Amino acid sequence: MSPASFDQGTPAGRVLAGLAERFPAVEWAAPLGDPVARVAREGLVTFAAAARDAGLDTFIDLCAVDYLARPAGRFEVVVHLLSMEPPLRLRILVALAGDDPSLPSLTGVFPGANFYEREAYDLFGVRFDGHPDLTRLLLPDEWEGHPLRKDHPVGAVPVQFKALEPQ
Repeated sequence: MSPASFDQGTPAGRVLAGLAERFPAVEWAAPLGDPVARVAREGLVTFAAAARDAGLDTFIDLCAVDYLARPAGRFEVVVHLLSMEPPLRLRILVALAGDDPSLPSLTGVFPGANFYEREAYDLFGVRFDGHPDLTRLLLPDEWEGHPLRKDHPVGAVPVQFKALEPQ
């Protein structure tokens, strides 16, 4: 999808065209109908702030994905933003290479990203530089490793279940 394909006759198309014009290095696609912007890690905060200022001011979600077999960009962080008016959803993808992935935190732009970034850190080991409290969220502090990584050993930690008392 090229930025020229945005329908500038619609408010949503004008928002996307404005972002595409301001950020020419961003790769655009729309595989499932909603626009997807592939952004370099260094440009994530600037792009997210511009998207927020353009009306995509509702932070919906942030998650990480581990593509173990992918030679470049093993990890990908996915951010979803929403604009109520004009109605528009935007997915932002950031590819991260290596076994120690990191990118700048979005908490300065979207404070609601706080727990999502902590979850991605806890389960995938993705570090968010500048995060106000990048600590484990779901797992015990003494837990070693990140269990949603594809190279994490399966079944290596015995799980203790608590029996329910009959009532």
